[in-house]
Amino acid sequence: MTTLLAQSGRISQYMALTKPRVTQLAVFCAVIGMFLASPELPDWHLVVAGAVGIWLLAGAAFAINCLVEIEIDARMTRTARRPSAQGEISVSQILIFSALIGGAGMWVLYFLVNPLTMWLTFATFIGYAVIYTIVLKPATPQNIVIGGLSGAMPPALGWAAVANDVPMQAWLLVLIIFVWTPPHFWALALYRRDEYAKSGLPMLPVTHGMKFTGLHIWLYTIVLVATTTLPFSVRMSGLIYLVSALILGGIFLCYSWQIYRHYSDQLARKTFKFSIIYLSLLFAALLVDHYLPF
Repeated sequence: MTTLLAQSGRISQYMALTKPRVTQLAVFCAVIGMFLASPELPDWHLVVAGAVGIWLLAGAAFAINCLVEIEIDARMTRTARRPSAQGEISVSQILIFSALIGGAGMWVLYFLVNPLTMWLTFATFIGYAVIYTIVLKPATPQNIVIGGLSGAMPPALGWAAVANDVPMQAWLLVLIIFVWTPPHFWALALYRRDEYAKSGLPMLPVTHGMKFTGLHIWLYTIVLVATTTLPFSVRMSGLIYLVSALILGGIFLCYSWQIYRHYSDQLARKTFKFSIIYLSLLFAALLVDHYLPF
């Protein structure tokens, strides 16, 4: 029994390196892209294989992120409990783990889905694990904006898995997540500003102040709401999606305006949590609209 509990705890530690909640949202958006890529229900074999492959490579990228930021994570309350930050998993173990699941993900995507999806997902891995984590994040307060493309790619990956192509409609979904990322992440950075100051990372609230960050959250949310109308404008979606996007966008605008004008940590925390719900419901509305056009 003791051995089983120890093994279970070890598995949980490795799973924590993959940032499961973030990975789940990424895979969810990828799966939505799979369904939107086909007028009919897509082949379930492709959906399962694509989801597994994308999850594995995303997990590998997050593990590398944990490896690179061991010292930073140890200085932040939010991340100090990660097994990498506590030294419970060694550098070599993280590297081997990332290589194994990343390699498995590439194999699944190449042989069970298609090479295009594998290469796009691998490029996303490089974009997040190397370009964003190693180069951009410690260098500029605009890190989350510039590096946001890698985090925005899941819908395009899912679309490629089913269609073996990435048309304009898929890139519209990428654009939505790309514009959503700054107000989503900066809301977190606002109420975690003291931790980021200790970490040494040049996050916007630390380098430019609270008011400046609040203004940018408000402005990006305006752009986000406008961007979410594009699928309707190009006749990719119908009224169900448009109404949902406008209602959800209106709520997000209310949150972001309050952050700018009447900031509190509690409000920033609520805004961050809502931003996750917002993206999930927005993409769910796309899916419903796709099969129940109105």
